Amino acid sequence: MSTALIDSGTVLLDLHDDGVAHLRLNRPEASNGLDVPFLQSLYTALMAAHGEPRLRALLITGEGPHFCAGGDVKTFASKGEALPDYLREATQGLQICASAMMRLQAPVISAVHGFAAGGGGFGMVCASDLVIAGESAKFLLGATRVGMAPDAGGSVTLTQLVGLRKAMEIALTNPTISAAEALEMGLITRVVADDDVKEEGLKLAQSLAAGATLALAATKRLLWDGLGSVVEARLPEEARTVSELSGTYDSREGLAAVIERRKPVFEAR
Repeated sequence: MSTALIDSGTVLLDLHDDGVAHLRLNRPEASNGLDVPFLQSLYTALMAAHGEPRLRALLITGEGPHFCAGGDVKTFASKGEALPDYLREATQGLQICASAMMRLQAPVISAVHGFAAGGGGFGMVCASDLVIAGESAKFLLGATRVGMAPDAGGSVTLTQLVGLRKAMEIALTNPTISAAEALEMGLITRVVADDDVKEEGLKLAQSLAAGATLALAATKRLLWDGLGSVVEARLPEEARTVSELSGTYDSREGLAAVIERRKPVFEAR
């Protein structure tokens, strides 16, 4: 049996009797791309998880064909000259959500299918405690591809997960990373058959929920604490950098190129 804590909108949250909460990104028509209202809903759901004493593990999945395709580039492009202000708000919202995932006492498991891209999808993967991915899942940071910089704390968490050299390669060259490659480099925890992603994610969440809750929470805190303080110290600089870059010609060109499915022509201005 389960109780619907949030039963409508772009982010849904259910709590099962075994203590597993299931958070579903529910904007499938936009590949769960993040805009400000979506981020506000995500924050509301994460705060509900923080305030639920029965919660013992949190599973995050995405509805539709993708886990999360990153920022909603069409919304971003539509903002024109107002984009820096809009992205400042969006970046801060995403950062708060990433911090809330790291600071949640219960383990956070993301079950990824399709694409996990950009600050939203890729950043949430980096902020999760454990990550299950389907065999055909793909991971793409992609920030510099559209004239932006990493956010969601990814400038810290990615380096810690895969090492400086590999993080630099991912951030500067924007490869599309397969599930097998992501597992090998330490970005994710486990690869399963595509049809089994949600089921295996739920099994892992149930196993953790049945464990020593206080010990798991304490261990998670110990592992995240040192890194978490570094992430939180970096967040204002990430937000400032993303907002500053979004006002450049290259950023607008990068967004347009994604929408028009062409190669961008950057001019360093």
